[in-house]
Amino acid sequence: MTQSKLDLNLMVALDALLTEGSVGGAAERLHLSSPAMSRTLARIRKALGDPVLVRSGRAMVPTPRALALRAEVREIVERAQAVFTPVGELEPAALERTFTLLADDALLTLIGMRLLERLRQEAPGVCLRLIPEGPGDSLVLRDGGADLELGVITRPAPETRVEELFTDDNVGVVRRGHPLLDQEVTPERFAAADHVTASRRGRLYGPIDERLAALGLRRRVVASVPTFSAALMVAASTDLVARTARRLPGPQVERLGLVTFEIPLDLPRLPIAQAWHPRFDADPGHAWLRRCVRELAGELG
Repeated sequence: MTQSKLDLNLMVALDALLTEGSVGGAAERLHLSSPAMSRTLARIRKALGDPVLVRSGRAMVPTPRALALRAEVREIVERAQAVFTPVGELEPAALERTFTLLADDALLTLIGMRLLERLRQEAPGVCLRLIPEGPGDSLVLRDGGADLELGVITRPAPETRVEELFTDDNVGVVRRGHPLLDQEVTPERFAAADHVTASRRGRLYGPIDERLAALGLRRRVVASVPTFSAALMVAASTDLVARTARRLPGPQVERLGLVTFEIPLDLPRLPIAQAWHPRFDADPGHAWLRRCVRELAGELG
């Protein structure tokens, strides 16, 4: 898109198309009709000399050029929004914006749902997009795939801002009446039980296994599931032992008829944090979102 043809409206439309991946989704996001968005896509294609989105079966997929431009376009749109938002004069009730939060399912359920309720009351014009973690998320903030990340931030990009919210502890979880709880849970009895792990990458080995190995013990992990919620459901209907964080499952443990117990190992604590790209440091809307998350996390911590 040459400088002579630069049009901020086209930039906003391109950002919406690359985010939604469809003409209909982009039209809904920008409150336009589908025909109007189709005409805008045609203008973008002409300006870029690239089809941008192409049909693949029933879906549309971005071209390599569009993928290469996505992060840059997102940053330009965000900076433009910041320019036209008076600093220090944010009125949440008047804010119209979509925020994307990346977190594991436990945090999305615990903090995300509370945040959604708060936004409905204080900022009804804000749309919250909650997306799960996935492989290759280390650059998602830099690339504009998410506005805020929640969780244990282990390997952030060098420029990422990280703010610790609270710390949590690992606990074991089993169905009510599980034989493991008939006696004291020792490292030996804990290791002798069959386990299910939650790992989005399908890992079967982690800090628990390292601590057991240091004691000359080894547990049998019979299953790996992608989310903590799935692990809790497996534990509720089997004799498998799951692991979760003490505060995060909330009422889900009670609803499923589960019981938590102290894991008899010296495990590292879990520093729950929020992370964002520095381009949002001075953005009033994003600062307000971070403050909301901080306050909600403070109630938990």
